[in-house]
Amino acid sequence: MMGICCNPFTQHALQGNPNAQLLSTQQCSTEDSQQEPETTQTKKRSWCRKSWITLFLFLVVMVLVCLLEYFKDIILIWKIDPVPTPHMSVETQEKFLVEYPQKYHFILDLPERCREENPFLVLMVPVAPFNRQARDAIRSTWGSEKQVLGKEVRLFFLLGLPKGEGAENLQEKVLEESIEHRDLLQSDFIDCYKNLTIKTMVMMEWLSSRCPNASYAMKIDSDMFLNVNTLVSMLLTSAEKQNYMTGQVAVGAAVLRDPNSKWYLPWEAFPESVYPPYALGLGYVFTLDLPGKLVEASRHVKAVYIEDVYLGLCMRHLGIRPKDPPSWKLFQGYTSYPSRCHYNYVITTILWNSQQLLDVWKEFKRPGAAC
Repeated sequence: MMGICCNPFTQHALQGNPNAQLLSTQQCSTEDSQQEPETTQTKKRSWCRKSWITLFLFLVVMVLVCLLEYFKDIILIWKIDPVPTPHMSVETQEKFLVEYPQKYHFILDLPERCREENPFLVLMVPVAPFNRQARDAIRSTWGSEKQVLGKEVRLFFLLGLPKGEGAENLQEKVLEESIEHRDLLQSDFIDCYKNLTIKTMVMMEWLSSRCPNASYAMKIDSDMFLNVNTLVSMLLTSAEKQNYMTGQVAVGAAVLRDPNSKWYLPWEAFPESVYPPYALGLGYVFTLDLPGKLVEASRHVKAVYIEDVYLGLCMRHLGIRPKDPPSWKLFQGYTSYPSRCHYNYVITTILWNSQQLLDVWKEFKRPGAAC
């Protein structure tokens, strides 16, 4: 509303008219009194708008901080996936990296056995072609347990190609053994220590394509004692059903820079000081949704020759951390004072040789109380 005092067309009419001037004064006074609270209200509304905007921006910032905290591991994955520098020498690549991903082919395969027998748990044992003694010892001990706690368990040995003198003769013996036992898988890479990463990833490929209906698989070395009953019990009571891997989990393990170490990696090949968490290669168990994911992750992670570390790097790329087992006592290394009670409780323990496995198993299966 425009007051008379502010209207230039009424100013002339007001001159010489005291009553009109009084009215004008009252109207202007009234309008000013009306404008003052309106100005105050406008200021209040402006302050409220600014306060709401400030509060909104604060909440947005807090949400972003929370999201960054939640996804920090994934962000770190993007930043520090171990991609060697462009200046890596050919010599370093040949010594510390392996040829994977690459298409390898199975010479010995059992493509339908998992589908036909539908196991709950698949035991995978990487072993050298020449080590028939270890395979036979496992077949007659923990590898003989086909049904445990009502669940089907199946055993497979994974081999590469023999090399050196006598390789052709050894390969013939492997083929005969395969016909006899129907538990050998063999791929066309050279079987040697440096190629353990290839061996492990070929195992993952096989599990992904051949055992889609199994629930769990375990990779276990050939020099190990395995209590299958305790393992299956843990899987039934404590294990997750997807994105799950457990065993003896190493956390904060330092990268060894001593050239004399068996597990030496130079900075040029792996420019980080510590490894991400990984399950030690002597024995780890995982859900069957993981093999395909690990194979896919391997396309983005340079393949170092230390196979369990490499799986840890692939797990980090996926944003999945290996889980600690329900008890640290379940997965063990060498034991100073083993007893029957000890073997009854653990899942794995390292042994010295195949004969010790036979002796331990005989004692383990002896009738009577274990402890």
